[in-house]
Amino acid sequence: MRLSILESGHDGAAHEALQELRLSLGSDVLPGSRATILYRPEFFGKRFADWLHPLMRGPSDWTVGERELMAAFVSKLNQCPW
Repeated sequence: MRLSILESGHDGAAHEALQELRLSLGSDVLPGSRATILYRPEFFGKRFADWLHPLMRGPSDWTVGERELMAAFVSKLNQCPW
C-alpha cells in the first residue's frame, strides 16, 4: 500500500528535492523510501534514514548492488511500486 500523501504532502525543501529526483529519474513515480524519509522527517524520516544508511552502505559481506537487489526483490514481493 502506498500512501497518497507521499506523492503530494511535502512542502519546502522536501518538495523541491523530490521534484529534482523526479526529473533526474525521468519518472513521476518516486522511490518510496526517499519520499517516506522526506515526509515528516522529525517524526519518522530521520530515524529511518539513520537506520537505513548503515544497513545499505555500511560494512557487509554483500556488495551495495546485492543489497539494493535484495531490497528491490522484497519490494516486488510486497507489491511496492518502486
